[in-house]
Amino acid sequence: MSSESPRNSSTQRPAPGDSSGFLRDAWAAIKGTREDYTSGSLSRAITLLAIPMMLELVMESTFGLVDIYFVGKLGPNAVATVGLSASVLVILFAIALGLSMGATALVARRIGEGDPEGAGRAAGQAILAGIFFSVPPALAGVAFAPQLLGWMGAEPEVLAGSSYLAMLLAGSITIFLIFLNNAIFRGAGDAAIAMRALWLANIINMILDPCLIFGWGPFPELGLMGAAVATTIGRGIGVGYQFWILLGGKHRVAVTPRQLRLNLPVMKGLLRVSLSGIAQFFVATASWLGVMRIIALFGSITLAGYTIALRLIMFSILISWGLANAAATLVGQSLGAGKPERAEQAVWLAGFYNTVFLASVTLVFWLFAEPFIGFFTQEEGVISVGVEALRILSAGQIFAAYSMVTAAAFNGSGDTDTPTLINIFCYWVWQLPLAYTLARVLDFGPTGVYVAVALTGVTWTIIGITLFRRGRWKTRVV
Repeated sequence: MSSESPRNSSTQRPAPGDSSGFLRDAWAAIKGTREDYTSGSLSRAITLLAIPMMLELVMESTFGLVDIYFVGKLGPNAVATVGLSASVLVILFAIALGLSMGATALVARRIGEGDPEGAGRAAGQAILAGIFFSVPPALAGVAFAPQLLGWMGAEPEVLAGSSYLAMLLAGSITIFLIFLNNAIFRGAGDAAIAMRALWLANIINMILDPCLIFGWGPFPELGLMGAAVATTIGRGIGVGYQFWILLGGKHRVAVTPRQLRLNLPVMKGLLRVSLSGIAQFFVATASWLGVMRIIALFGSITLAGYTIALRLIMFSILISWGLANAAATLVGQSLGAGKPERAEQAVWLAGFYNTVFLASVTLVFWLFAEPFIGFFTQEEGVISVGVEALRILSAGQIFAAYSMVTAAAFNGSGDTDTPTLINIFCYWVWQLPLAYTLARVLDFGPTGVYVAVALTGVTWTIIGITLFRRGRWKTRVV
């Protein structure tokens, strides 16, 4: 534990009446401000980093909600296609997030050490890695989209929408680069730039989604595939904005053409951290695939209701990841500056804030579950399933607050091995067998799956906090 007093003024929570100071910090966070995050008030540092990160991830999660809203007008089979496609895409997201984790850790450590040139080298190699890893899923999407949905248990009516998955996979490079470039900005402490990139991408998606799905104005009517085209174009424009900033040379991290050439020592360091990060997310997402496969056994109506509930849950979880990412940046930069006690205090404070946020979200979901689900569909069966799923899954969120922050802290320090091992136990050894047993063996049906997912969050939190308190992450070298 930290040798500093928890009452140290640099780490105290804001006084309840200090709203004016918080509002000033919040506005500074949205505008973007240059700060030294290795000293000064931790509450201010978390505010400056977390608010743009949370707003950034609001936009990332809104991609899914916007698609579901407009696709819901096409019926439950189209919604089920989106749900199963998302389950396939999580494998791609696992790779992108794992690489992003390595990029954030290396860039944050170099910035904390006062080495912006080293941060630029790490950023350049992360971009090269993203381009390389985006090629196989793009080829697989073009060639095997129907087969991928078939392996997930899609019914014939759902398979008819496979062009949606094919288009998203064909645009894999936009997914990889928008994640990686934003991870670079977050590691450097330029969270407001990452926020703007996602806002730009999502605004384009919001405009194009109905135009391309329903053929509004001069646009072709592409149906379900139009949602995928809109998302890919939106992300592509966001990536263009990111490169304009990175190559401009006016911010904390500047990437030059020379740094976009292969640098084997830096690339090896990046991949050493990232590969276990990829494994970490692959374990979690593979478990998610297994959960979706169990849900699919109960038919398209159940799958559609669960998909809508899950998108709402992911909306709130992605926002709370903004707080977790703030902790990751503070851990990386504080360790680079030789201040492990400050890194630890940042994690406890961010965890407290995250718990308050997710408890508030859970209360809202419980009280207004039916109108939330009903906003996306008018099918009574889908609404009934979605309401139950939303209430049970949201209850587990409260306990997941510290698990997200401690996982981000491990990753921000470069210790991606510990959360990977926790994921293997919690998701493969515990969650999947429990979900199948409750749903099929004990005949609780889909309710058993929701309960298993919620209990997994509780388990992860207990194990994660226990290992975090041991402090081995403080000695990690990257």
